[in-house]
Amino acid sequence: MSGHSKFANIKHKKEKNDAAKGKIFTIIGREIAVAVKEGGPDPNNNSKLRDVIAKAKSNNVPNATIENGIKKAAGNIDAVNYENVTYEGYGPNGTAIIVDCLTDNRNRTAANVRNAFTKGGGSIGTPGCVSFMFDNKGQIIISKEDCSMEADDLMMIALDAGAEDFSEEEDCFEIYTAPDDFSAVREALEAENIPMADAEVTMIPQTYVELTDEQDLYKINKILDLLDEDDDVQNVYHNWNE
Repeated sequence: MSGHSKFANIKHKKEKNDAAKGKIFTIIGREIAVAVKEGGPDPNNNSKLRDVIAKAKSNNVPNATIENGIKKAAGNIDAVNYENVTYEGYGPNGTAIIVDCLTDNRNRTAANVRNAFTKGGGSIGTPGCVSFMFDNKGQIIISKEDCSMEADDLMMIALDAGAEDFSEEEDCFEIYTAPDDFSAVREALEAENIPMADAEVTMIPQTYVELTDEQDLYKINKILDLLDEDDDVQNVYHNWNE
């Protein structure tokens, strides 16, 4: 899976996140609520919650905010029930887009997502219409600037913990896992105090689409910006080669 370094996109994503802390807190809060509901409030016994906490820390969410979110989710028997909903569709020039949502109102979310696609000249398709163009993988990005460990040593830690693939790019190391092995690999790296620029289970495009026409670039950015503004939207995956 090497050859298309994600590190520049990771840095760009984090810069956008820094400018929209409220959205990040909303995303993390909902993921904590779902993780606690499914596996309980103790991270030691809940790998999904451990992964959410790691994601929160990588996005500079304060520990107090994380702890309060867990306590709120554990103690509120009347808490809002969120459900996972996924939409698939097309952007300009056949770009494939997948939208993962956590929502307490499926109708509202569907209308908002459809509006984002429509305003960007795209369209929502049927389930499965584009997901076959992606691989569901755990992805861990480690910045060379932040990691003093030799590549061979880092690779052995990752592979011994269950990683499928390890690649060295110009400015980072990329590690890929099966979704079920992601937590074990992330925790093995964490145990060695290896800083991770990004660590998540994601959808990785098998191929990428180039957009050069100014109108197409405007449209794809319109879709992504509107989706990014929607609190129900947790993740957006696409195969546009930004």
